[in-house]
Amino acid sequence: MRIGTFEVDDRSEPYVIAEIGVNHEGSMGKAIELIDLAKAGGADAVKFQTYKAETLASRHSPAYWDTTKEPTRSQYDLFKKYDRFGPDEYIALAEHSREAGVDFMSTPFDIRAVDFLAPLVPAFKVASADITNIPLLRHVAEQGKPVILSVGASTLGEVDVALATLREAGCENVALLHCILNYPTPYEYANVNMITGLRRAYPELVIGYSDHTLPDDGMIVLTTAYTLGARIIEKHFTHDKTLPGNDHYHAMDVDDLRTFRRQLQFLQTIGGQSHKEPLPSEAPARRHARRSIVIDQPVAAGALLEAPMLTTKRPASGISPLYWDEVIGRRAARPLDADHVLQWEDLDPPA
Repeated sequence: MRIGTFEVDDRSEPYVIAEIGVNHEGSMGKAIELIDLAKAGGADAVKFQTYKAETLASRHSPAYWDTTKEPTRSQYDLFKKYDRFGPDEYIALAEHSREAGVDFMSTPFDIRAVDFLAPLVPAFKVASADITNIPLLRHVAEQGKPVILSVGASTLGEVDVALATLREAGCENVALLHCILNYPTPYEYANVNMITGLRRAYPELVIGYSDHTLPDDGMIVLTTAYTLGARIIEKHFTHDKTLPGNDHYHAMDVDDLRTFRRQLQFLQTIGGQSHKEPLPSEAPARRHARRSIVIDQPVAAGALLEAPMLTTKRPASGISPLYWDEVIGRRAARPLDADHVLQWEDLDPPA
């Protein structure tokens, strides 16, 4: 899958999306600051959320998040707080992202948002909650761009239907992101092994991970997701994790993002090649730590070599123990001292 100029495959580093979402809280200045921080931390893309409360939730929609962190009890009321941006703001944010050198994305939550975001984004991100939203999926697919689909709280059957819908509407490039729809997600609910399950179920697709756990000190959750095969990593992003409400409390900040990038560089360093073969650096060990067949007692010229007369010792400068059976039964071509490292020229030709 190609997202902008980034080629995502099994050999690549992950495409890292810093989801600003609505952590700008309606401030263009804060949104621009968050773009710059995400770039400084090493994100490949920033992502916002494009919605209007009236088209997203009824006034009677209950909260499904941890209300001790975000006390708003109505989805409508929460979304209404942060739906201030319109097309002009998103155009400006896309332009600033381009100038900063980071891809711009925003999740559309209605058809109108799809239409005005289409010229601005290299790919569409579809939220887990819209995996059954057939009209939205069709309209997104018709834009001819790659689609990144989160699959939180879904069954494989629902994923199959969503994929079929996207493909029938013309989308040829789809990535699936494992996701758990708990805000925040307790570590014991993260189930990152589902990444392996998605790779097994959909071997033809890029698989990634959208994380809602609290950022741990070593960013081990994200690095583990990468080692399991996640090649798109998305996580909420903030300038201040101590801020109350919304998505600040389970978001990473610029220091977390830098830590994750360092971890990825370390994993790339230790990963190396997959084909098993000796490395050039191992040549001294092959020569000196492996063994040769060694004479264990004085041997007269013409003597028939038998197992009790031989042993194996380092270094590997003589006949390898791989040829033990070929040496047994051969005759010595010359007198051989104990502890002599046996060479082929020490043996008479085979009868």
